[in-house]
Amino acid sequence: MDTQALALSLPLIGWAAHSGLLARRLAAARRDPLTGLRTRAGWTAAAERIARRHRDAVVLLLDLDDFKNLNDSYGHAAGDAALIATGTRLTAWCGRHGIAGRLGGDEFVAVIRDADRSAELNTLARTLNEPFLYGGQSLPVSVSVGCCRLAELATRTLSDALTAADAAMYAAKGTPGRRGPRPTSR
Repeated sequence: MDTQALALSLPLIGWAAHSGLLARRLAAARRDPLTGLRTRAGWTAAAERIARRHRDAVVLLLDLDDFKNLNDSYGHAAGDAALIATGTRLTAWCGRHGIAGRLGGDEFVAVIRDADRSAELNTLARTLNEPFLYGGQSLPVSVSVGCCRLAELATRTLSDALTAADAAMYAAKGTPGRRGPRPTSR
């Protein structure tokens, strides 16, 4: 290769390497480092696509109950284990039917493509509320779940579905003995 062609190609090679590095960093930024789930930005982009394509999509918002107490009683590593267990269980339940994400702290989110899958929400709630193993002991975990079916909204937007699922989740938190997901009441 002549020196002039080499001199012209070096900036292009550098730019290509830099672009690849940026793409990998962006992909990593869209994944929660603890659970491996999509972060808010990564989940929202994928969930918007699902919401546009699937009229019967269901949005779930989940929150670990008394998470601070778990951290205070058993340590932050146990809290991390609870977050990982919750993320793993939620991802397994979604399977190929949807996607799960972690919004931050002890708050998770999911969207599934069809309402038929939502018939198994009580199974999900039971699974999420099963104790998890940490340091050789079984630790309790409690998760409140709120859900919203897009088809039930006047305006089928992800933002409105999250707002409705959030209200349903907080209603579930205030229900004594609750274990299952609370649907929106629209």
